[in-house]
Amino acid sequence: MLRLVLFSLVCTCGLLFGEAEEDKKPPETDPDQKANLPNVIFVIADDLGIGDVSPTNPECKIKTPNLQAMADEGITFFDANSASSVATPSLYGALTGRYAWRTRLERGVLRGTSDHLIPAERETVAHLLGRAGYDTRMIGKWHLGWDWEKITRDAAKRKNMIDFTKPVKNGPDINGFDSYYGHCGALDMPPYVWVDTGNITELPVSVEGVPSEEDPYGLYRKGMMSPDFDILEVLPHVFEKSIEYVESRAEDARQGKPFFLYLPISAPHTPIVPTSEFQGASGINPYADFVMQIDHHMGELLASLKKAEIDDNTLVFFTSNNGCSPEANFHALREHGHNPSAGYRGHKADIYEGGLRVPLIVRWPGVIEEGQKTDALISLNDFYATMREITDQPVLDRGGEDSFSMMPVFNGEPATERNTLVGHSIIGSFSIREGDWKLCLCGGSGGWSPPRPRAVRRRKLPVMQLYNLSIDRGEQSNLLSEEPVKVNELLLLLNEIVTEGRSTPGNPVSNDRKVKFLPRSVSLPKTE
Repeated sequence: MLRLVLFSLVCTCGLLFGEAEEDKKPPETDPDQKANLPNVIFVIADDLGIGDVSPTNPECKIKTPNLQAMADEGITFFDANSASSVATPSLYGALTGRYAWRTRLERGVLRGTSDHLIPAERETVAHLLGRAGYDTRMIGKWHLGWDWEKITRDAAKRKNMIDFTKPVKNGPDINGFDSYYGHCGALDMPPYVWVDTGNITELPVSVEGVPSEEDPYGLYRKGMMSPDFDILEVLPHVFEKSIEYVESRAEDARQGKPFFLYLPISAPHTPIVPTSEFQGASGINPYADFVMQIDHHMGELLASLKKAEIDDNTLVFFTSNNGCSPEANFHALREHGHNPSAGYRGHKADIYEGGLRVPLIVRWPGVIEEGQKTDALISLNDFYATMREITDQPVLDRGGEDSFSMMPVFNGEPATERNTLVGHSIIGSFSIREGDWKLCLCGGSGGWSPPRPRAVRRRKLPVMQLYNLSIDRGEQSNLLSEEPVKVNELLLLLNEIVTEGRSTPGNPVSNDRKVKFLPRSVSLPKTE
């Protein structure tokens, strides 16, 4: 049996390290370099599994020809990972290059009425690209909190109402975006209102919602809805808005004034609502139909780049914020031979690979050689450092603390500088990867799939799990007792990443809160 020696340690960087010297504002990119910078489009789906598109799953039963064409013309990542198995922390990581568990968000996701998570002073990819001369725009689901004007209805019960006549504050515009058009959270989270750079486009006048008993696919929570917000049309609408933006920026882009479009879509998350032309298209179920619709709209977006004559200088990313949700109806998908997790264990919300490993396809004509496939270890957090390298900006102590550039792999190298990866589940359980070794700091899934915490206690399962993914991609053989040295190494490695406030080289910095990552019965091993 593995025996971990008790060792008392407070896991917070702010108590152990002094604050680093205040970062100076980095210089803008050289004007001569700006003329050669690519336009950048980052599309991130919601709850799309690594097995749901053909480039990352040869056994995929859902037709995704446009994403396959994108992969054939670019690079496909088979070991790309979200920083969390749920949306808000994954989106935070993609924009900031920093693990969200360093913030106040200890577990779960933000809601549609949550206040903003990213303070104005926190570095984002949009800040980077804005300094490099990009026009920056966000379209789609924000899900990182913004501040509605609240009216206190019942102070004793802390119940507030939103004053929809007032502007929204502290949205994407404080995080480096010149403009934005989107909704507050996941598409099943009210209020259902479009916000255009702080301005509500139309006041809500009705309360809408669909319970799961009425439609297990189309369910969404009851809440206020504006007349111009049509649940069934949200997916095509955000792509239409995106294509309009591309067209509006095309002339400037051809003149060397690039743009950055951040496009987090709300599909195929619930409500699973394919439009009429896609209903039944897959021959499987509505979820598969919805994935086919995403593929169709991606084809339209890519075609718009060619039509605007800017395709040759546009870098496009397509990925997902976490694994597939059980709302997709795994039983129906299995009946047709389809596995959204492509053989990996678990799904959305879990600490297992099915919750964290996501599809990632990148296309950059003339730079990324066509048809590349890679097993390089990648995090969505790495988007930040990739853009930093492309725009030739300096490394900041507080900026992309957990981000490594993908550029070596774009250039044909087998790996980047990343060799560790921290995962996080919906209930706040951690995992740490070093190469193929993965230590899960919980006894079960840490999420929705079995075994859940109560079952772990009832069955007296080990409080941690160690897997070697090179020989056990399904995470079935727990090597905890067989590999005590590796377990201790990974615990100390995770402790270093937590306490130093970063996983990249640089000065130690503080986390935003005291971070606890060890299970209750586990302490850190002693060091010499």
